[in-house]
Amino acid sequence: MPALGALRRLVLAPSLDDVSFAGRGFPTEPNDRTRQLEAVPQAVVTGFEWGIEDKDLATTERRLALVDPLNRGFAYEGATMACAVRDAVGPNRHRARDLLRGGGRPHIFLNYIGIGFAMAKLPRRLWGRLVPDLTEPDLYPAMSWLCVDGYGFDRAYFDTGTWVTGQRLDTPYNWDGDPSYWRRAFDQGVGRALWFVHGGHVAHVSAAVRAFAAGRQADLWSGVGLAATFAGGGSAADLAALREEAAECAGHLAQGAVFAAKARHHAGFVPEHSGAAVHAFTGLSAGAVARLADDCAATAAEKGVGPAYEVWRRGVRTRLGTAAARTPSGSRAV
Repeated sequence: MPALGALRRLVLAPSLDDVSFAGRGFPTEPNDRTRQLEAVPQAVVTGFEWGIEDKDLATTERRLALVDPLNRGFAYEGATMACAVRDAVGPNRHRARDLLRGGGRPHIFLNYIGIGFAMAKLPRRLWGRLVPDLTEPDLYPAMSWLCVDGYGFDRAYFDTGTWVTGQRLDTPYNWDGDPSYWRRAFDQGVGRALWFVHGGHVAHVSAAVRAFAAGRQADLWSGVGLAATFAGGGSAADLAALREEAAECAGHLAQGAVFAAKARHHAGFVPEHSGAAVHAFTGLSAGAVARLADDCAATAAEKGVGPAYEVWRRGVRTRLGTAAARTPSGSRAV
């Protein structure tokens, strides 16, 4: 392995123990739920190590193809992070682009999150090099705000005292021409982290969200819904309780679940826990919300009022409200 690659891994990649809940000092108890959730950051670290060490991208993609579909997207997050780091500090700056257009294409949404992880490790002056110039519709360029989500998740997961307990507000950055939206996208990532920090324990996650300023809670609930749906870790009773806890922010919880179900559907594998969560939060199936998400994405691209990502999020919440009004209680749209 080249010396530069070894240095990158030493400086940037935590060990598997470091990303465990015990290693982070999270207030969780070892059980089946927390072990399922701990596998997520471990898959990210594994993907990063492959992406940072492999000489050629084809080798990384072959390795990633061996990961169980349940966690393959998370491994792609880590590999994308590695490719973005190599693009930022190395002579060749197309590794992330080639990964996203190649084997990473089905995992495009998580790839953006992986770029956000790279942002957390690199100075802001290098951020302009990280996001490839992607225009293909199936690469969802408007969703690059998920990079900011990934950045927020990383901050909250690895420095919980500052960003969760201390509730620090991050300095806005002119992302996609709109620095005013920075903190909202960041907070969705913090909300995702809360699901992991508290090991999917509904009461603790809900209390953590409510401890934040009222104006931040909607985006935090969106992140919680995304994590609970994509990563799992909640029983049927937990999911029902989580929707009740979200109260007036239940639409934001549901919107996060829609995004997670769309990402799973796009990757071609929807695990049982994702289908159960999206139904618990929206009353719809994963296939139905994937179609809804695409419809709203097309509308967002046309409206052009504010970031297309936020127009999409609002559109999803509106459509979910309409669907709930016309779907009989207890039924399941397909």
